Amino acid sequence: MQNINPNFKKHKTAKDPSAEELLKPLKTGNRAALSKSLTMVESKKEEHRLIAEKLIHLALPFSGNSVRVGITGVPGVGKSTFIEAFGNYLTEQGKKVAVLAIDPSSNKNRGSILGDKTRMYELSQNENAFIRPSPSAGSLGGVARKTRESIILCEAAGFDIILIETVGVGQSETAVKSMVDFFMLLMLAGAGDELQGIKRGIMEMADLLVVNKADGDNAHKAKRAAAEYKRALHLFPPNSNAWTPRVQTCSATEKTGIEESWKVISEFENQQKTKGYFEETRKQQAIDWFEESIGELLLSQFRKDKKAQINFQSLRTQVQEGKKEAYSAAQEAVRFLFE
Repeated sequence: MQNINPNFKKHKTAKDPSAEELLKPLKTGNRAALSKSLTMVESKKEEHRLIAEKLIHLALPFSGNSVRVGITGVPGVGKSTFIEAFGNYLTEQGKKVAVLAIDPSSNKNRGSILGDKTRMYELSQNENAFIRPSPSAGSLGGVARKTRESIILCEAAGFDIILIETVGVGQSETAVKSMVDFFMLLMLAGAGDELQGIKRGIMEMADLLVVNKADGDNAHKAKRAAAEYKRALHLFPPNSNAWTPRVQTCSATEKTGIEESWKVISEFENQQKTKGYFEETRKQQAIDWFEESIGELLLSQFRKDKKAQINFQSLRTQVQEGKKEAYSAAQEAVRFLFE
């Protein structure tokens, strides 16, 4: 059986910078070093992954000092416009902002449905902001790991605020919730839950609901929708972290409600740190990452070990055809792997 934890030094090509060579400029906030580091993280090449693994290990002591904010909402709700206005506001307050856009590429053609750098052109030109789309190519587990690693690298590069955007149409929201401190849900006025595709589970995850596009003739509708969402939230069970989710309106195009959103996040951060929930949440997220990584590494071993792969595919077919029960087949596959 192949080693699950390969030696970091193996397979490094001469043309690739080492983890140490990347870390030094990364810590100074060098954009080229950060971009190169993120490319290593996203690469499917084994030699790049080995460099990335060591770099994450070296960068970890310099991470953890940001506020991590997840932002979601269905297409058309104005996420990119909001993030651009929000990011520019934060940089005006002296913050350094990194935007990581989880891009759920098509399973069929691997095409992307987000184009965040083109949508957020002004923010992409801001010297205190950094935007990085992260295509998942259909692998939610893969993008979750890469996003967590990207957060560490952005924090090591000195970014104060990490904004993580999801498209808002699938289970990527649950993955993002497990890696952020604060979760924001952008909503629309005048559209029912079925039209928006918003599930109760996503609403329950939110620390702040923002009814966007509260401008012009839509301002009154947005205010009424915010009141309805506020009443709906009262029906949900209280959060274990003692935070009461907030609801407010916003117009990203007119840049109203942007400052208020930041005030809510700051209030949340202060409350959570005072009560000790902030650190406990980060610790639990680290454990979740650890446990997810074990499963991911086990699956990768089935692909690397030829005999185990043959057995794995055989068991998979038997489960598919109803000849074996899934749990017992999984036990048999793991036993075979470690024999």
